[in-house]
Amino acid sequence: MQDHDDAPRPGRFVLPPLACDAHCHVFGPAARFPYAETRRYTPEDKPKEALSALHQRLGFGRAVIVQASCHGTDNRAMVDALLADPDHRRGVAMIDDATTDAELVAMQDAGVRGIRFNFIKALGAGPGMDLVHRCLDRVRPLGWHLVLHVQGDGVAEMAPVIRAARMPVVIDHLGRVDPARGTGGEAFRILLDLLQDERIWVKLSGIERMAPPPFAAALPFARALMQAAPRRVLWGTDFPHPNLATPVDEAILLDLVADFAPRPEDRQRLFVDNPAALYGFPG
Repeated sequence: MQDHDDAPRPGRFVLPPLACDAHCHVFGPAARFPYAETRRYTPEDKPKEALSALHQRLGFGRAVIVQASCHGTDNRAMVDALLADPDHRRGVAMIDDATTDAELVAMQDAGVRGIRFNFIKALGAGPGMDLVHRCLDRVRPLGWHLVLHVQGDGVAEMAPVIRAARMPVVIDHLGRVDPARGTGGEAFRILLDLLQDERIWVKLSGIERMAPPPFAAALPFARALMQAAPRRVLWGTDFPHPNLATPVDEAILLDLVADFAPRPEDRQRLFVDNPAALYGFPG
């Protein structure tokens, strides 16, 4: 994996002030925050210092740190990273029935504002829906939202849950739809239809997971989603790109944003206004 502490290129894309990386991770360090015994992969340590170095290099002033499956429901590494910069960071946790009410309150105080469930088949079968609904009932009074990581046909499979959630729902990485099916494919059409609901958001990140370099095959999907819901789209680096076969420079991914957010007002919404509205960053 590429060493993100060394800057291979600065990138050409200039972020607006207080831009938010709305999807990034911290891994470990394992000596302090061990990886889950049930993990499906073991990443290289990329602790909060590595994330801060990336954000300084690219120009991000805010971040949403998303709990990754390699840490399971042990959210300590993510919370530790939030507490290092509480005014500029928010978090998304993974929880289950063993998560206590006291832990939920502590995470709320640290800046956690949502919970995430992973339904990518390569990473496991995904949680049972009874557990999902129990967890949603627990965090709904906190004002949190639901984040779903699904792939392709998973958009259609989860559509009833999304519509019935009674809380904001964020769909990761353009729904991981199959570019070969085009923007007229069933899964993408369902995603566009879901976005007619004002509660539903989508991240225009994960392009590197949908298409090989130079990633052009994924860009029409980002353009269509940006047009469909310009005030409910987010973007993130996905640092440090867990389970990505080919290393990628985040500056290259950032340069691609000019394709689907060409105007200054588009970029202001995508990087500043939208994440501030969802995550409650100060004005």
